[in-house]
Amino acid sequence: MHKREFLKVAGLAGLAAMADPKGLFAAEGSKTLLTEKAPFTLPPLPYAFDALEPNIDKLTMEIHHDKHHAAYVKNLNDALKGNALESQTLEGILAKVTAKDAAIRNNGGGHYNHSLFWTILSPKATTPSAKLSAAINKAFGSFDTFKQKFGDAAKGVFGSGWAWLIVKKDGSLAITSTPNQDNPLMLQLVKEPGTPILGLDVWEHAYYLKHQNKRPDYIAAFWNAVNWDEVEKRLNAVKK
Repeated sequence: MHKREFLKVAGLAGLAAMADPKGLFAAEGSKTLLTEKAPFTLPPLPYAFDALEPNIDKLTMEIHHDKHHAAYVKNLNDALKGNALESQTLEGILAKVTAKDAAIRNNGGGHYNHSLFWTILSPKATTPSAKLSAAINKAFGSFDTFKQKFGDAAKGVFGSGWAWLIVKKDGSLAITSTPNQDNPLMLQLVKEPGTPILGLDVWEHAYYLKHQNKRPDYIAAFWNAVNWDEVEKRLNAVKK
C-alpha cells in the first residue's frame, strides 16, 4: 500500500528513483538533485513510513513527507512560474534567492532540506567510520562534544528551523542553524555558507505527534536513526 501512495505522489520521477535507489537519495545523487530544474517532483521515501520507529513514528513520517514536503514541491513550482529563477537549477535557485523571493525561498529550501533529511535517516542503526570520526574529532575535539554542540544548535532554534553539519569552503566542518526553511546553500541569506552533510528538522511538525513540546527528546531519538554511511558519502562527495 505504501508503494501505491508513493507512486501517486511521486509520478514518473518516483518510479525512476525506486528503480534506482541511488537516484536522488545517495550522496552521489545529491548533485542530481541540485542540478534538477522545474517542474520539481516529490521523491519517495527510501523506506516505509514506520521504518524509523520507535525514534520517529509512522504517522509523523507519513504527514511530514506526503503533506508537508509535497506542499513545498507544489508551491515551489507555482512560485517559479514566470519568475527569472524559473530556468535555474535548484542549486542556482538556492544560491541566488533573496529575501524578496519569499515563496521561492521558503519552498525551495523546504524541498532541498527535506530531500536531504530523508536520506540521512536510516531504519538500521549505524556508527561513524574511523575516517568520519577522525574528521569530527578534528573539528570539535570529540564525538560527544560534536553531539552536544549540534544538539545545542537544534535546541537553540527559536520557533522553526534546522540544525546543520556543513563543509565550509576551506574543507573544514562547522555546525550552524537556520530559521524556517533556509539552508547553508542560500548564499545571499546566510552568514555561514557551506554544503550540508547532516541536517535536523526542528519544525514542530517533525516531532510533535510523538514528542509533543519535548524537542530535546526528539533530538536524542534522532541520534538513533542517523545514517552515518550517507553522511560520510556526502562528506567525500564535497571534498572530491
